[in-house]
Amino acid sequence: MTKEELFKMMNENPVMHLATVDENGFPRVRGILMFKACEDGIIFHTGTFKDLYKQLVSNPNAEVCFQCKGTQVRVSGKFELDQSDELFEEIYNHPSRAFIKNWGKSKEEVKGFLKIFKMKNGKACTWSMADNFKPKEYIDL
Repeated sequence: MTKEELFKMMNENPVMHLATVDENGFPRVRGILMFKACEDGIIFHTGTFKDLYKQLVSNPNAEVCFQCKGTQVRVSGKFELDQSDELFEEIYNHPSRAFIKNWGKSKEEVKGFLKIFKMKNGKACTWSMADNFKPKEYIDL
């Protein structure tokens, strides 16, 4: 499978399960809505008031898992904060993110607590029942 095929699968199935580690070393997993996956990385946003934000700032190593019609796509890597105005504007103005405008009284207020993370250079593998016993093949994203 190519990385372009993986990006397509992730974008068609944008709900991902994201695993982090809390301050006590315990794993934490939650389902969230990815913004997009592309050459720039796997991109999502969260609020500074969330445990997820605090966990990724403390330890940016994470793994995400997408369920794509019987195939799992798992990607491990490091998330980085992206504070570019361009990406914030893209997310803030995207039709699928209209709900964000209700989070604050102004765009600047939302920008103060909405944080964008990117996982660049992740390492991906797929899994399905058909290849359950085959060795994993990793694809650099």
